[in-house]
Amino acid sequence: MPKYRKMLNNWQDPYIMRLLRLIETQSKETITNWCVNYAEKRLLPIYEAEREGDTRPHAAIAVARRWQAGAIKLPQAKKIIQDCQQAAREAEDNPIAQAAAKTIFQCAGTIHTPTHSAGLIFCGALAVAYAELGIDTAWDKLLAAAEAEIGKMESALRDIAVEDEPNPAKIKWNC
Repeated sequence: MPKYRKMLNNWQDPYIMRLLRLIETQSKETITNWCVNYAEKRLLPIYEAEREGDTRPHAAIAVARRWQAGAIKLPQAKKIIQDCQQAAREAEDNPIAQAAAKTIFQCAGTIHTPTHSAGLIFCGALAVAYAELGIDTAWDKLLAAAEAEIGKMESALRDIAVEDEPNPAKIKWNC
C-alpha cells in the first residue's frame, strides 16, 4: 500500500495561523466544546463509515462530554480516550479511518490540554478531504479541500467564541 500523509504540516499557512490565533483567545471550556462538537459532527460519521462497529471513537466523545458536565474526573476519562488513539493505530491500513480516529482522540484530549485542538486542524481537515475526494487524489486538491474544511472549523469556533474572553487558555503550540 502506498504511503499516505497522516496530517497537514504547514503551520505557516495563513488560514491555519488565523484559526490558531482565534483558539488562543478562547477559554479551555470553549475550545473543548468546539473540538468535541466538531469531531462528533464531522469526524465520527467518517470513522463509523470506514470502521463499522468500532465504538471507541464514539466512547471518547461521550467521555469527554461527561467530563465537560463534571460527571467524571480526568483520570477516569483518560483510558477511554487512549482507546481511541489505539483505534487510530489499528487503522494503519485505512488512511481515512486513521485520520478520523486520530482527530477524535485529539479533540477528546482537549479535556487534558487545549493544545490538542491543533489535531482537529491538522488531522481533521485531511480526514475530511480524504473522505470527500479519496486517498489517491492529487495533493493540491486535497490541500484545497482541507483549507475549505479549516474555514468551516473557524466558522464553527466563531459561532461559539466569547468576545473578549476574560480567561483565555494559556497555549504554547511548540511549533
